[in-house]
Amino acid sequence: MTGGWGVVAGILGSLLGAVALLGSGLFAARATRAAAATTAEAQRAAAEAAAEPAQRQQDLAAFKEIREALERRVDRSERRIEGLTSLVRAYAGYVAELTGLMRQRGIEPPPPPPRVDEYDRTGV
Repeated sequence: MTGGWGVVAGILGSLLGAVALLGSGLFAARATRAAAATTAEAQRAAAEAAAEPAQRQQDLAAFKEIREALERRVDRSERRIEGLTSLVRAYAGYVAELTGLMRQRGIEPPPPPPRVDEYDRTGV
């Protein structure tokens, strides 16, 4: 029987070794998948971090372009407002002269429109 137990022990040892090898293989495979996922995530984060300055530069360039366009638009609006203000002042002076001439000749001019009357009273 001693010889039989040796064979059985050898077979059992081989089976236990095979099961242990299979278990360690499964453990290694799981660990490898986890490591690959972690590495991929780290590479993605590194790529995002590397791209951040470039994205900020693009954003800054876009903001500068928008700001310059708005500044040009504001400048055009200011020039237009100044031109219209000058025109209204010139027209008001002309109307004042005509009104004065009408009164000199004994003609009473029509009353000004309500908006003009309001401006004359309030300044707004």
